Amino acid sequence: MNPSHHVRRAEISGGSRQQAEGGSRSTKLWAAGCGRGARSLVSRVLLFPVFCLLICFTSVVFAQTQAQTQPPKEPFQPSVGQAGKDVVWVPTPQAVVDKMLDLAKLTPQDYVMDLGSGDGRTVITAAKRGARAVGIEYNPDMVELSRRNAANEGVTARAAFTQADLFETDFSQATVITMFLLPDINLRLRPTILDLKPGTRIVSNTFDMEEWVADEKETVTDGCTSWCTALLWIVPAKVGGTWRLPQGQLTFNQGFQEISGTLESGGNSTSISNGRLRGDQISFTAGDAQYTGRVVGNTIEGTVTSGAANRKWSATRGDP
Repeated sequence: MNPSHHVRRAEISGGSRQQAEGGSRSTKLWAAGCGRGARSLVSRVLLFPVFCLLICFTSVVFAQTQAQTQPPKEPFQPSVGQAGKDVVWVPTPQAVVDKMLDLAKLTPQDYVMDLGSGDGRTVITAAKRGARAVGIEYNPDMVELSRRNAANEGVTARAAFTQADLFETDFSQATVITMFLLPDINLRLRPTILDLKPGTRIVSNTFDMEEWVADEKETVTDGCTSWCTALLWIVPAKVGGTWRLPQGQLTFNQGFQEISGTLESGGNSTSISNGRLRGDQISFTAGDAQYTGRVVGNTIEGTVTSGAANRKWSATRGDP
């Protein structure tokens, strides 16, 4: 037998063992590597939420630090003459506010609406007198200022402020309306005001309603140098037209709170003079008789005085 064959077999056999041992070591190394990779992956998965929380915490701390280092925002302060939606802001002097509410004969039973309430002083004053009051103001900064002022004065239970357009606001529930608006704004509001419940009191600083003459007017001389006149209107009942009487008929011609017309009775026609409405209260003279009464919807009831004699009278709206 050729010895070289044995040598070659031995070499071959030895090489096979080396390859096998090498493959075994490679497998072990690969397994070890996989184990370390898996452990690393698990570690990363477990640490990711912690990392996210750390970022969030750092962001919060940074934001708080920034907020603490920044100076506080100055509260809004209005300036006289600042532009508004319909008018510029000029505050009503406090002495005139007081006079306006005096003219309205404000009571704790009243519900006040201030149109264009500005810094809230009229609403706050009304609330201090025990009335419920609401300010209508378009500027949101002025609304917030008014709320702060009301809180400082301790009247938030009776004083409220709404950010709204006064031309889109329902103020039919008000018993007193206050305003410091320009004449053209007053005239735009006038038809709506005249449709309010008879007896509603309207008070304005300085500006009138043209041919609808104020029922009362007073100028403040103490504590006021400009915009010092208070005007009062009382919404009149609507009586224009024909009214039936037991003995004839009345015909009224109405111009706001002033009335004229005729009284027809027994074939005679007598002109009406000194006719006037103050809310739902009516008075006029026909001949030597003085009529007073109250208008309630489509009826009038009252007293007529002629000389020393008094008697009741009544009328119903509509043709006889």
